[in-house]
Amino acid sequence: MAWTWRLEKSDGTAAPSPSAHHETFGTQGDAETWLGENWRDLLAGGVDQVTLLEDTREEYGPMSLHPPD
Repeated sequence: MAWTWRLEKSDGTAAPSPSAHHETFGTQGDAETWLGENWRDLLAGGVDQVTLLEDTREEYGPMSLHPPD
């Protein structure tokens, strides 16, 4: 199983990945830790929300990267 984040704009369309490669993780926990460490950079790079995928199945999301109002 592979865990990945789908990076999205606020309207649900694909956001450009700010990194040169697409991150893939062996566990859900690894994916969530990576997001916790990188969400600010993703937001600054034009990503508004993310969805966590296990292979092609949506685990949860979309989840906004913007701070609450």
